[in-house]
Amino acid sequence: MRWSGQAIATTEPAALPGLARLNNLVRSVQTPEFAGVTFHEILAKSALNKIPGQTAAVPFGWTINPYRGCSHACVYCFARPTHTYLDLDAGADFDAQLIVKLNVAEVLEKELRRPSWQRHPVALGTNTDPYQRAEGRYRLMPGIIAALADSGTPFSILTKGTLLRRDLPLLVEANTRVPVDLAMSIAVYDDELQQSIEPGTPSTKARLATVTAVRDAGLDCSVFLMPILPYLTDTKAHLDHALGQIKAAGATTVLYTALHLRPGVKPWFFQWLQNAHPELVEQYGRMYYGTNSYAPKDYRKWLAARIQPLIRAHGLQRGIEDPASGGIRSKAIGFSGPGPARRPTVSSGAIIPEEIDQGQPTLF
Repeated sequence: MRWSGQAIATTEPAALPGLARLNNLVRSVQTPEFAGVTFHEILAKSALNKIPGQTAAVPFGWTINPYRGCSHACVYCFARPTHTYLDLDAGADFDAQLIVKLNVAEVLEKELRRPSWQRHPVALGTNTDPYQRAEGRYRLMPGIIAALADSGTPFSILTKGTLLRRDLPLLVEANTRVPVDLAMSIAVYDDELQQSIEPGTPSTKARLATVTAVRDAGLDCSVFLMPILPYLTDTKAHLDHALGQIKAAGATTVLYTALHLRPGVKPWFFQWLQNAHPELVEQYGRMYYGTNSYAPKDYRKWLAARIQPLIRAHGLQRGIEDPASGGIRSKAIGFSGPGPARRPTVSSGAIIPEEIDQGQPTLF
């Protein structure tokens, strides 16, 4: 039994048909500590997920997701549509019906022992957050960190969770054996807006303090200043303040990108926008019309011209995003071939020329 004294309700197949289909549900748990949230504990069949890459240098990537769904409840979260495969919705269910892979560390250990495993870098936090609040109870990450380090597998973690600080001794030790790359996602530097659009996350101040704690422990830490929200967090004053705070926290690098809204996320975001900022609904409707997920090129050119001089002015370096996973790029991944680093092929989707800092190589 993982938790003691909690209310336990065995899930009926009719209630959550997607989970019933998995045939590996142990039980469903509710507890007053997480009011309104149900944890569906499962026995995972696999831990490592293979994802296709986007470059010849990085043909594919690997991720681990100890949880599905996330109590951080970020309105804009791109991972929301992944919940629909369990017949759960991408809105409220994503925030409140959470899947917990109880045995993920044990399964991972077995997968890493396979002769076929080539110790490719593994990313955590690129789908749902491994350090969301439930990790304080389930403690899945220490076993994952140990398994990766013991097998000689490099890994990266992207999180909004200050619970990362609990595992800093483990991460410092792991970094003596394999490359470990850490990043904090801190998008909003206005407390009222942050609590409105990311209601389940630690405060911006607490996350910045976590960046400092990581740096004090002797590890690098990048900050993902993303997404930047049009008309809300893209003012020069907000960006300047944000970058000043990031620099003061000791961040190694900073990465940014404008908001993008996948089809399954768009309705949920617009519902929030209608309630919180109805005056912006028309502008956002023009920007993210139809099936368009990315902010328009003209806007992104404008944003790049605004933020890049500020990044340089604060003495910060642009970070490099992993082109396969979307997390921070592992130090274990080098640019292929001799001579100057290659630049990515520019497409009409995720990247435009103006978003490439010409002062240093980048794949984001």
